[in-house]
Amino acid sequence: MSNLEYLQQLYETDDHLWLLETIELLKQRRFDDLDLQNLIEELESLAKRDQHKVKSLLEQIIRHLLLLQFWQEEYDRNKNHWRSEIRSFRVQLKDRLTTNLYNYLSSIFTTVYQDALGYVQEKTGFNVNFPPQCPYSLEQLLDIDYFG
Repeated sequence: MSNLEYLQQLYETDDHLWLLETIELLKQRRFDDLDLQNLIEELESLAKRDQHKVKSLLEQIIRHLLLLQFWQEEYDRNKNHWRSEIRSFRVQLKDRLTTNLYNYLSSIFTTVYQDALGYVQEKTGFNVNFPPQCPYSLEQLLDIDYFG
């Protein structure tokens, strides 16, 4: 069995060990021995996972800002909770954000807002008049001190 066949089989049975062996091959610069097909798949999966996480955090920030700014019936009872959630999501997003992920968020900004808008409309029973377009810039959403 060749090293490539071994790695491909290992990927199917013990992906963690496959990862450790792949890292070792990379460190040794043994590029010809790499299981490139599965390595590419793993790297693509990692990129998608990162994109999904930052998208989710941005959507949470928008949701909570909309509730904080526009849901007056619940404002007094929930404002501190919403503000603390916004802060928490911003810190998590800041820790993950790279230039590429920032550009990704910028490219899907309208979609993220529409997803957040749908959520808050359902949560409030469609009894609040939320803006159809995002009232916040991406920079405001990322600013730790901005609350609308």
